[in-house]
Amino acid sequence: MSLADALKRLDAAIGSLERTSVRRVELDRRGGDLPTELALMQDDRARLAVELDGALARLGQLEAVASSIDERLATALGKVEEVLAGERGN
Repeated sequence: MSLADALKRLDAAIGSLERTSVRRVELDRRGGDLPTELALMQDDRARLAVELDGALARLGQLEAVASSIDERLATALGKVEEVLAGERGN
């Protein structure tokens, strides 16, 4: 995962926290009741769980791609070494 992606995720999380804080302050001002507050928190939790699942899936994909690239680089390096060894032997 790149730094830019991590910063985007952090920015999104901070935005979510800010929105939740604003809602909380508004509920407190209006004398919000506990069931409403609980419903908002459950909505936030569900949304964050979906986002986390997506991020974990993306991380798994990136790890698989990185592993595949590593294997291909190792194979290519081995072939280059074989060619160089053959050139030295001639």
